Parts: sequence; C-alpha cells; structure tokens
Amino acid sequence: MQKPLTILGIDPGTLIMGYSVIEVLGDAITIREMDVLKLSSSKDNYYRLQKIHQKVTLLVENFIPDEFAIEAPFFGKNVQSMLKLGRAQGVAIAAAMNKGIPVTEYSPKKVKQSITGNGNADKEQVWKMLQRITGLPEKPQYFDATDALAVAVCHHFGSKMTFRDEEKKSTGTKKAPKQSWEQFVLSNPTRIKI
Repeated sequence: MQKPLTILGIDPGTLIMGYSVIEVLGDAITIREMDVLKLSSSKDNYYRLQKIHQKVTLLVENFIPDEFAIEAPFFGKNVQSMLKLGRAQGVAIAAAMNKGIPVTEYSPKKVKQSITGNGNADKEQVWKMLQRITGLPEKPQYFDATDALAVAVCHHFGSKMTFRDEEKKSTGTKKAPKQSWEQFVLSNPTRIKI
C-alpha cells in the first residue's frame, strides 16, 4: 500500500507565522494541522526567532514530514521588515534542514498562481480556492494559516508537474536539459567578470 506524502508548509512572519501539514495520497489532500504561531511584539526579535525555530522543530518531530515548503519573503520597500522576515524564514528552514528534510521555497506570486491561476489574487480568493481544493470547512481567524496551506498545496502541485515531466522524458518527449550555474560557468569562462 502506498504511503501518503506529508508536506509541511510555512508562511513565515515575525509576529504571526502560519503553518500547515498536509498528507497527499494520489489526488486526495488531507489537512492534518493548520494554525498560526502568534508572537508578542513586546518581546525582542531573538526571542521570537527562538520560538519560530522551536515551533517548526516540534512540527517536524510530531508529523515527520517528507518535504518542507516555505514562502519566500516579499520584496517590499521597508528594508528592516525584509531583514526580520528573512531571519524568520531562515530559522524555520534551519529547523527543517536540521532534520534532513528537503526544503523548497516559493515566491508569493508563484503560490497564488498555483492555487488560483492568478499571481495577483488576494488572500480571500486564495482561501476560497483552497476551500474547493481541500474541503476546508470554514474561514480561519488568520489568513496566515491558509497562506501556509497554500504553500503546501502549491508544493504538491509542483511535485506532480515534476513527476509528469519525468513521465514525458520516459515516453520519449524531449525537453532541453536544464543547466546549472556551475555548468554555465565551466562552459562560458570568458563571460564571467570578476
């Protein structure tokens, strides 16, 4: 019998971090857990980072996910906010990597595109589409939780596409091979400026 794939999705935040754990078997998606970690603004940033790391570590230990998906920080105008969000994302990633779980990062636009077909969809549209996809019963108190669910579902959809690409390769449909930066540098030494 096939084992379900468990995906932990994280919507990083310094005051509210959304998280979601889903199990996928074929096309069936089961939500195992979906909630937020609320952090006090009266505590210093390092305390909050510690709490994020502890929560992600606990989720990893409790659910033993096969894969970890996280939303990349949104590039806004406030540099300090970006720095704080990047740190929050970093400690969440470190908690997953510490347990050997593969990490994948998705831009907010990619997540929205994957769920709704529109990279500029608002949180309400994302939630309504997730309701259709997963049977989510009610609107959550915080959209950060549904954002985390969207990241996990986006990862599942992306994994299915990768699987389909592998199937195409095995049936003779050819795609241009992807080239890594390392291969590019080795193949084009005169194009590199130092």
